[in-house]
Amino acid sequence: MKHSIWLGMLLCTVSVSALAAPSSCETVKASIQQKIIDNGVPESGFSLTIVPNDEVDQSGANSVVGHCANDTYKIVYTRFSDAH
Repeated sequence: MKHSIWLGMLLCTVSVSALAAPSSCETVKASIQQKIIDNGVPESGFSLTIVPNDEVDQSGANSVVGHCANDTYKIVYTRFSDAH
């Protein structure tokens, strides 16, 4: 009986952590976004995308600016060229 209680508690903890991961990524993304805007980049001049580690494209146009969910996701920054 004690083992099943501990197993139940462990499963609840793991499931809560898994559900909280996207929320924490959104929080980290919002924080980074605000810092970029505070540095003078207009909100329409860039994008931030949350991607799994194995899907990160490190081409010259994209930069990893953060990570979240126990380092299983990266936050990728892309700056748009001026259309002038």
